[in-house]
Amino acid sequence: MDLDHLREILDLVAEADVSEVEIEEEDLRVVIRKHAPVAAMPPQVTYTTAPTAAAAPSAPAAAEPATPAAASAPTGTEVHAPIVGTYYAASSPDSDPFIKVGDRVSTGDVLCIIEAMKLMNEIESEVSGTVVQILVENGTPVEFDQPLFIIDPS
Repeated sequence: MDLDHLREILDLVAEADVSEVEIEEEDLRVVIRKHAPVAAMPPQVTYTTAPTAAAAPSAPAAAEPATPAAASAPTGTEVHAPIVGTYYAASSPDSDPFIKVGDRVSTGDVLCIIEAMKLMNEIESEVSGTVVQILVENGTPVEFDQPLFIIDPS
């Protein structure tokens, strides 16, 4: 095998959709391996949502008088996150939120978006009623089965 023949093989391997070529001739063995381009991995981010989520609602409740604090334990149906991801109240940063406290929703209405692995998942209401409370902040990570809203079905 001469140098020109080896260059031809290298060119063919570079153009082909193969990752490895092995050639054996009498007393010569050539192995050519293509390495896939290294994709940069985004830095791993660790979220600690439980303490943050618990601390955020308690601060405003402490600032209010005792009567509204007792009323801040609304009754109704909790809507839970069906997946782990990032909660978004609107379809884009400059759009109005899908729902606000006091809004009337019907079964199938979009309540929010949860982004999971770069996919935007619309979360729809499973009950009809009035939104009593929104339990998460826009842009925060949510866990599976974490309560997101309370909807009064009356």
